[in-house]
Amino acid sequence: MSTQLWCLSFRMPYAGLVLDGIKTVESRWRPLLAPLENQTLAIHIAWRDWEGDDWRAVLSGVLGISDARIQELLDSGERFGRGVVAGLVDVGETWVCPASLPEAELQDLERSAVLIGLQDKHLTQLSNPRWLKGPLKTRGNRDLWTVEIPNELLP
Repeated sequence: MSTQLWCLSFRMPYAGLVLDGIKTVESRWRPLLAPLENQTLAIHIAWRDWEGDDWRAVLSGVLGISDARIQELLDSGERFGRGVVAGLVDVGETWVCPASLPEAELQDLERSAVLIGLQDKHLTQLSNPRWLKGPLKTRGNRDLWTVEIPNELLP
């Protein structure tokens, strides 16, 4: 038996940060996740890393996470390796981040997204992250696709 779910590839370290509950807002230039509101999304860990270090600046600066804890989070995100479906997250509401937002609200969103520069992007609330019991090796995709997850891997 297996369960079919929508799946999306995330680059590291964002895949691990989503599954460890640090990143609770996903940002995209288009409303990719809007049709999945109130559904579960499978998280695929891409082979490539995210370009840039904005995530590190948010983790160490805005969130005040120590270098040692950041390394623990990076190690946790690599527990199943790459090129695998590693976990699940529930998809919430999608909205557009206004170009002019009070600084405090913008900083809250940047903390939740672990990313700087969210204005005019489509933001989606993510919740209830959980790691699979083991990895499901599969090729990633650029957009959403469906994946069959064996029920014995479900948390």
